Amino acid sequence: MIELWIPLKDIPAEGQDHTFTDQSLWAGPMREFDVAGKIGQAFSATMRITPQEGGFLVSGGFSGSIVMPCVRCVEKFELPLSGRFDSFEETGHSQDELEEQSHLRVVKGAPELDAAGYLWEQFLLAMPENPICSADCKGLCPNCGVNRNRELCACAEDKGDPRLAVLRNLKLH
Repeated sequence: MIELWIPLKDIPAEGQDHTFTDQSLWAGPMREFDVAGKIGQAFSATMRITPQEGGFLVSGGFSGSIVMPCVRCVEKFELPLSGRFDSFEETGHSQDELEEQSHLRVVKGAPELDAAGYLWEQFLLAMPENPICSADCKGLCPNCGVNRNRELCACAEDKGDPRLAVLRNLKLH
């Protein structure tokens, strides 16, 4: 995975802004973790790092889009992705604890933040678990495989187990 370490020891007390437009920050991990899709609208991110007592406040956001297949109809569509983030990264831990808990490490006694890992995590949090092209997507027919958004099929609708038919009209109050 791509790493982009920002030294935190030189950040002024009022904070420092960072802008990220390099598409490899997203495209590399997408390939590495087999995300089914490619970048559509280019991603950009801003990150403000502000020193605080015992750590750093990391805030900002990102936006862009990916072209990927719908989980219902398998047609490619463009999925806009954006997110805002605000988190406190503690620096008062040992090197082993920092590596287990966050995107921080200590090099020569000074903490560093892995901005690429942090942004990738935010990307994953913004990504829907089951991306669909539209809320009314009808998907594929489970029998013949035709895309129901484009054409009708002649397959008979499965009514389910006839022994449970009496329960279909059951209403609980």
